[in-house]
Amino acid sequence: MAITLDDVTPAVSRLIEVPLGIRLDRLHSVFQAVLPWTDTHLWEMSFGHTGFGIPDPSYGRDGPLDARKTTLAEALEGMRGKSFQYLYDFGDGWEHTVRIHTILPANPKLSYPHLIEANGICPPEDSGGPWGFAEKLEAIADPTHEYHENAVEELGEEYDPHAKPAGDWIQSRLDEMAKQWATRARKAK
Repeated sequence: MAITLDDVTPAVSRLIEVPLGIRLDRLHSVFQAVLPWTDTHLWEMSFGHTGFGIPDPSYGRDGPLDARKTTLAEALEGMRGKSFQYLYDFGDGWEHTVRIHTILPANPKLSYPHLIEANGICPPEDSGGPWGFAEKLEAIADPTHEYHENAVEELGEEYDPHAKPAGDWIQSRLDEMAKQWATRARKAK
């Protein structure tokens, strides 16, 4: 599957393999690890008109369905297209498009989830969403920009949106998740 951060330049995308039987809350954790976000904000996955997340009892029936009780295969069932939306941080509005490219049998030599390719550096958390981030990039590149100093303070002088993501580091985070999930599965038996 490919996950692409919408409305951000330079482009940020990840190509990953996950089992179809992965629960949606765990898929959220995978997305957090590969981009990487800090998992400090609300999120929702939308499959057509159906949203999944972690329900808040104060929302009553208006909130998302429980992502802990639904697998990716179940959420995709009956959908014509094999794509869905992932929204992270309702305030900043980081929207992602997720596309299922191919469904393949599992490779017994690989650990899942598995990173295939990583492109682009994800914007820092709380940087104002796609438009706020674009403004920060503009300001950091222009020393005469009225917000240059603020942008340097927030992003850092060495921030490079064109840098190559650390694929080995991302995969090591995914390997830790796989071990943790496998340990929980063995304990549950």
